[in-house]
This record gives sequence, structure tokens and C-alpha cells, in this order.
Amino acid sequence: MTATTIRTLRTGHIGLNVTDLARSLAFYGDVLGFDVLGEGKEDGERYAFLGQDGRLVLTLWQQADTPYAPERAGLHHLAFEVDTIDAVKDAEAELTARGVTFAYDGVVAHGEGASSGGIFFHDPDGTRLEIYAPSGADGAPAPHTAAPTCGFF
Repeated sequence: MTATTIRTLRTGHIGLNVTDLARSLAFYGDVLGFDVLGEGKEDGERYAFLGQDGRLVLTLWQQADTPYAPERAGLHHLAFEVDTIDAVKDAEAELTARGVTFAYDGVVAHGEGASSGGIFFHDPDGTRLEIYAPSGADGAPAPHTAAPTCGFF
């Protein structure tokens, strides 16, 4: 491997292509609680900047014609971290009440015997999403014993 001068990288924000900006704004804003920090609709170029506490987290770009396709290279899934497993369960209850379908039933561990875990679901365009806590999932089932839970669903 070649040495690099790049030392510390952190995820700044994630950009997602969507098919219907209004529908995605309703999901990410009303359901997941992101605030609209900025929005553009000029010349058919529709986009929105979403965040929490004034910090940009997610950008939505209405430029896709078809929904997410897991068999194509690119984003596998987008994970949002919360502080506690109770916050994961609260999110699950809210999502369930809004008719969101899940990849697994209930909170699952990230792997066999892992303390971290969460819930896995899809946005309106089929993009895979996760809400997880770094600890507290002890004893929760792991749907896959040979691979990470977040890998194949």
C-alpha cells in the first residue's frame, strides 16, 4: 500500500439521489426528524439540505428516474447513530406507526454476541437505512451468524 499524507477523515454529509423530492422530504423531515436547512427548485433542479441543530447531515437531489437498486455498485446503506437502545426502540415504534416496513423484526444485534445493534428499513426510494446504538443490544438476535447483520438484507 502506498503511503498517503491524508490523516483524518470524518463523514461530513451524505448525498442521496431521489425520485420525488417532496415525498423524500416528508419521510426524512416528518418521519426521521431532519430540518430543512435549504432548498432549491430552480430550473427543474430540485434539492434540499437537511440537518439537525443547524448541522448539515443529508442532501437530497431529485435526479433519479428509478429507485435504489441493491445489485448496483454504490451506497449499501446509510446508518444513523443514537445514544441508547431505548432511542432505537422509540424510533422503531414511530416508524411502525407510520407504516414503514423493516428488514428484520425488532432490534437486532450487529453480529452474533455484539452489544451494538439497531433496526433496518428502507426509505420511499428503497434506500437501505439503519438506526443503531453502539451498545445495549446484548442478547438481541443476530439474523446472520456468518456475516454482519447490516451486510445482507
